[in-house]
Amino acid sequence: MTMKTCIVGLGAIGGFVAHRLVEGGQPVSALARGATLAAVRRNGLVLRDAADPERGRAVSIAASDSPAELGPQDLVVLAVKTTALPSIPASIAPLLGPDTVVLSAMNGVPWWFFHGLGERWRGTRLEATDADGSLSHAVPPARVVGCVVHMSASMPEPGVVRHAFGDRFIVGEPGGGATPRLAAVADLLRAARLQVEVSPRIELDVWLKLWGNMTMNPVSALTGATMDRILDDPLLRRFVSDAMVEARAIGDALGLPIAMTPEERHVITRKLGAVRTSMLQDVDAGRPIELDALIGSVSEMGRLVGVDTPNIDALLGLTRLFGRVRGLVPPA
Repeated sequence: MTMKTCIVGLGAIGGFVAHRLVEGGQPVSALARGATLAAVRRNGLVLRDAADPERGRAVSIAASDSPAELGPQDLVVLAVKTTALPSIPASIAPLLGPDTVVLSAMNGVPWWFFHGLGERWRGTRLEATDADGSLSHAVPPARVVGCVVHMSASMPEPGVVRHAFGDRFIVGEPGGGATPRLAAVADLLRAARLQVEVSPRIELDVWLKLWGNMTMNPVSALTGATMDRILDDPLLRRFVSDAMVEARAIGDALGLPIAMTPEERHVITRKLGAVRTSMLQDVDAGRPIELDALIGSVSEMGRLVGVDTPNIDALLGLTRLFGRVRGLVPPA
């Protein structure tokens, strides 16, 4: 089986998926711009991993900065940084046919998150995620298959992906259920040699990943420290735990309970070692940071469900000012 697939966001995650799909013989294109587009057209898309860590393996991929040139797809993999989401409504329409599926593979709370949480929450929109509702209009939740990515990769230069570890992709329908399109997407990713799990409740998987990311990312951005050093500091470890307790209460109110304690999560995270979070990589590169999606959304959800979040709010305020001083977060 083949699916005509377009990758929107040819960064570390999108580039990794694109490379694996091309190696698997799938028809793949990419919407790219600037230096990344020029590099891919000149050298192909390069993946450096354990099989070839120095030189890497290059594959040819049809890349364009014109969605109309690429045309309607069977599958669109949306792997942009969440800071780029405001540009999606104006560009994605030419890629969407009547039955096109959009695989949402990004950090933080996605725009479709509340669609599957039951009648009480359906239609809820976060300012941090989709401020004017244009994203939900351009890509309705009914088009979406959710995806949670567990891997570490970076893009040291345009058109080059460095894969550190992991290739676990969890996919699921918003609200649950087994559908032919979900099965097709899962089969496609498995054929690309990815470790794929089909989740009966993808919202809980999104929330569980965010539960750790919402603290590790901004703390690493503020301190410049890798995750092991953050967790080895007892004061920071306690602060992170207190923020996670607040977030867990938000999840309980939304029907997304987390049975794990913060300390149990820390043990798992600490085993990963000296990981440089994606937000720290963005700070080092002078790129905008995904603050709204990773922690602004959680603070807003606390207000939505009536859970007090002093530690989350403090972390949000500190990181937001840090980012604004350096031009990594838009001014108020």
